[in-house]
Amino acid sequence: MKLYTYFRLSASYRIRIALHLKGLNADHVPVHLVKGEQVGADYLAKNPQGLVPALDVGDGRIIMQSLAILDYLENTYPSIPLLPSEPFDRATVWTMCQMIACDTHPLNNLKVLKYLQQRLNVSDDDKRAWYAHWIHENFTALEKLLQKTAGKCCFGDMLTLADCVLIPQVYNANRFGVDLSAYPTITAIDEYCGILPAFIKAHPKKQADCDVS
Repeated sequence: MKLYTYFRLSASYRIRIALHLKGLNADHVPVHLVKGEQVGADYLAKNPQGLVPALDVGDGRIIMQSLAILDYLENTYPSIPLLPSEPFDRATVWTMCQMIACDTHPLNNLKVLKYLQQRLNVSDDDKRAWYAHWIHENFTALEKLLQKTAGKCCFGDMLTLADCVLIPQVYNANRFGVDLSAYPTITAIDEYCGILPAFIKAHPKKQADCDVS
C-alpha cells in the first residue's frame, strides 16, 4: 500500500495511527500542502479532489477520503479490530468519528483557513477565534458523549477508530492554542494514547516529511 500523506494534516495523521494499530505497512508518499503539491497534475491524476490523504491499496486503485480509508482498513484487515462487534456500539464509535471528521475538521482545515485570510482578509486573531469556536462547539458535545462511553479510550478501554480520529484533532487544537481545560475526558484520552507506540510513531514530529513550513 501507498499512503499519500502530509505530516501535520489530521486526516493523514488518523490513517497513520490506524495503520500502526493494525500492524500494517504502507509506503508514505509526502504531498506538501503548503507548497501546493496536492493540486499538481501528477497528484490530481490520482485524486481529482486534490486532497490528502489518499491510499493506493496496492494495485493502483485509490481511496480518497479518510473515513473511507479507515472503513477499508477495518474490513480488509479485521484481525486487530478497531470497531466494537455490537452494531449499536459500532454506530456509537462512528458517531464520534463523524463528529470530528465531518463537523469539526472541515471547518478548520487548511483550505478554509487560507480562504478566510486570502479572500476575506481575516486577521490572524480572527482566524484563531474562528478555529477555536468550532473546536469548542463540537468538543462540548463530544465531551458529553465521552463521559458516557469512555474508559482509557473513547469507547471503554478498547482502542477504536474514534481514538484514531480524536487524537489528531486534539493535536491541532493545541497547535492553535485552544484552551481544552473544559474537556477533561478528551484530554485524559489524549494523554493515555500519547504514551502508546502506535500513536507515538504516527505523530507529526516523527514523520520523514516533518518541517516547519
